[in-house]
Amino acid sequence: MKLHFISIGGNVMHQLAIALSRKGYQISGSDDEIVDPARSNLQKEGLLPSQLGWNPELITNELDGIILGMHAREDNPELIKATQLGLPIYSFPEYIYHESLQKKRIVIGGSHGKTTTTAMIMHLLQQQQMKFDYLVGAAIKGFPTAVQLTEAPLIVCEGDEYPASAILKKPKFHFLHPHIAVITGIAWDHINVFPTFEIYLEQFIIFIHKIEKGGILIYNQTDTTLEELVKKSHRSDITYLPYALPKYEVEDGITKIEIEEKKGNLSVFGEHNLLNLQAARLVGKQLGISTDEFLQSMETFTGAAKRLELLSAGKNTRVYRDFAHAPSKVIATLQAVRQQFPDHNLIAVLELHTFSSLNQKFLHEYKASLDAADQPVVFYTHHALQHKKLPPLDPSIVKAEFGNERLTILHDQNSLMQWLAQQDYQHSILLLMSSGTFDGANMLTFAQTITSQ
Repeated sequence: MKLHFISIGGNVMHQLAIALSRKGYQISGSDDEIVDPARSNLQKEGLLPSQLGWNPELITNELDGIILGMHAREDNPELIKATQLGLPIYSFPEYIYHESLQKKRIVIGGSHGKTTTTAMIMHLLQQQQMKFDYLVGAAIKGFPTAVQLTEAPLIVCEGDEYPASAILKKPKFHFLHPHIAVITGIAWDHINVFPTFEIYLEQFIIFIHKIEKGGILIYNQTDTTLEELVKKSHRSDITYLPYALPKYEVEDGITKIEIEEKKGNLSVFGEHNLLNLQAARLVGKQLGISTDEFLQSMETFTGAAKRLELLSAGKNTRVYRDFAHAPSKVIATLQAVRQQFPDHNLIAVLELHTFSSLNQKFLHEYKASLDAADQPVVFYTHHALQHKKLPPLDPSIVKAEFGNERLTILHDQNSLMQWLAQQDYQHSILLLMSSGTFDGANMLTFAQTITSQ
């Protein structure tokens, strides 16, 4: 197979290119910008383009197909030539499906929790020494890449709602056609793509109807929006498996759970993670994994990168970072930390970084989302607004929409780091929530500094 990647430098695109190259396929690619870690990864595998930019001469009839990334636009010269030649053009998820036609496909969707649930399933299968392929959107301990494609009989995919490519505006998870599907919950997000909640809900209805005949839908019945949607989307040719919270208790900072009269300790915590755990358990059950085997495997699961990830810990100070950015994720993360450490001072810093979070029309969705924090902070930069082509955001409006008079609002890295340096971290938890980088601040070094005092 000879395949060409248009926009090979993408976070997951370059990993798919590497996976297929290792499988023996002939891979070429191009991009107008490639940065680390993609650059180093491609160079190590001998797949780094010799020069940046688009080169239509690379597109010939000898190619078996084109894989098109989101970064490429509709007027891309390579895409235009591929279309003229009539070459097969695949979006990323379309090609994943193409490669997994003979596999049992497990796809995890949902507005929140899908990365962690996918990671839990991957960890479970690895611990049980089962052969499987995977696609996941974050770094997972024990897995060197985000994509693996072999001759394994299973594939586990994180399926998100973002468009598949520049010419295919439908969500990625519509193209994966699962035999076992999971929906972790629904909360409106990505308003730049889905301008109304009704349009957003429709994507999950379509996802349910994409499940293979005779398949299984595992879903979070504690989410009332999802529960109602499942009722409306009922299919007689698939099996529905709802899940809820297991029995649990928190003792000396350790979460202990009980499932089917079997007990186990966890390294992760928070009710949202316990729900994710239940979804992973039901997936494992469909694959013949017992409750004992499941609990034993999950004792060593420490989470996905930036999902309540412990950056540093001291005698009575801990620093966590989390990918939380949408309102439902912020609330769930704060509740988890508050429940796990009820007697600690909770300092929570939320960066507004996405289009939705920086959009004044969406801000009301964050009302009361930071109320569980003793010292709540909202951070956003003016250049982030400019990059998203959004107008300036008045701090007084932000405070009013969050509905929290205790809220501190900061706008640049210097003021953020100065504020953080002035706080007392004795018997405290610092929680950093963002899908960005806090304007490039070195939070790991800061975390290590305050926990060593």
